[in-house]
Amino acid sequence: MMRVHTMVATRPSPRSFALDTSHLVHYSRPRRPIWLLGMVLIAIALLGALLGSSSAPVGLAQRDGAGTTSDLVVVIPINGVIEPGIGHFLTRSLDDAESRGATAVILDINTPGGRLDTVLEMRDTILDSPLRTIAFVNREAFSAGALITIASKEIWIAPGGVFGAATPVLGGETADAKTVSAVRSTFRATAETRGRNPLIAEAMVDPSVVIPDLDSATTLLTLTSDQAMQWQYADGIAGDRRDLLSSLGLSGAEIRDVSPSPLETIVRWVTDPVVASLLIMLGLFLIVADALFAGFGIAAVAGVLCFALFFWGHLLANLAGWEDLLLIAIGLGLIALEVFVIPGFGVAGIAGTAALAGGLFLTMVGRAFSDFDATDEAIRAGWSVAFGLIGALVALAGFGWAMSRAGGTGASRRRGLGRLALTTTVAGDSHREVLTPRPPSWLVRRLGGGDVLERGGESMPDTEQHKRYP
Repeated sequence: MMRVHTMVATRPSPRSFALDTSHLVHYSRPRRPIWLLGMVLIAIALLGALLGSSSAPVGLAQRDGAGTTSDLVVVIPINGVIEPGIGHFLTRSLDDAESRGATAVILDINTPGGRLDTVLEMRDTILDSPLRTIAFVNREAFSAGALITIASKEIWIAPGGVFGAATPVLGGETADAKTVSAVRSTFRATAETRGRNPLIAEAMVDPSVVIPDLDSATTLLTLTSDQAMQWQYADGIAGDRRDLLSSLGLSGAEIRDVSPSPLETIVRWVTDPVVASLLIMLGLFLIVADALFAGFGIAAVAGVLCFALFFWGHLLANLAGWEDLLLIAIGLGLIALEVFVIPGFGVAGIAGTAALAGGLFLTMVGRAFSDFDATDEAIRAGWSVAFGLIGALVALAGFGWAMSRAGGTGASRRRGLGRLALTTTVAGDSHREVLTPRPPSWLVRRLGGGDVLERGGESMPDTEQHKRYP
């Protein structure tokens, strides 16, 4: 609890021991109308309905060449960094292709890699699909992209294309031996499932696996288009899609290009670590600032929407669970208790911040504390949450300082973060003894505390004994 030293001590007059309270000035915070709570709940419900609704993949049907059109080929692009949004996109697209009775699915791959947890789910989705999956390495399939390529039933590669170099990293460095071993075994099992040389797959992960005449013990294996053909790790080379379809005997098939729906686009955007940090910072800042600075509730609604967008995006990416939302709600509730009920910043505020940080972190990593492992994704999530919370606190402190300086003196300055410091206005009489107080702390003064006492809303004379500390 934060305590503020008052500037004046009073002693009752010998003539009367009664305290005249007729001039007491009471400062109360405006009460929010009940419809603001309704606005918040409606906003959350609408956002949940929007993001929770499923929509069919956006597709463009076309025919390639002449001949029979009974065949349907679905083309799924896997471009850019592998993250939860694209994993959701692949799963939904394969399910839709199966329901449409597609003859084949072409995975048009051009990626530098991405999240390990996401690519493992994508690998299982491809292996479990009964469809004819064809990986078309359209220039690059590094790291996570290499596992997607090997998991496909057929591999075709564009001239000059490469795939491999799949060792896991942690914080920019090669991961520990345990993680490398696990990923190496996953690559080996995937290659064996598809009838490919498992040692080549292992060499893409672990440089200690050496393939004579192909790589060395100091480098990770990366296959070029010619090497892939020579070592029977590709079914063919195709210059473009038309060439690929012709080589597959599907030149007359109906082609359906799919692309991420608005839902998946939102998921890819929200699960980006930078965007996640901004949503956390903006959401917390808007909610707390609206509470401290007597706003009209619009900022609070916007802050709730930021947290709702953050949570729903990670929920649809199969990262978040409802228990994470409960932890976030508990954290926000404790922070609200600290702001509205308990002066200062104590146990409730600290516990609320910890609960909020824990809920946000678990929402981003998609696992419980019981099976937590310090992966690269977990480290990025931790930094995202830390930057978001620290950024919000810095923004609140800066905004509170600016508001207190712009508010003038006296009662008009008692707003913002000054609400966390105890200030009061009392009436006195002509028989009082003025004592020289100890100056209030720097933090209290920064928060707007340390005002002089006032009589009936009027400031006392500006004497040496009744000064306000700057």
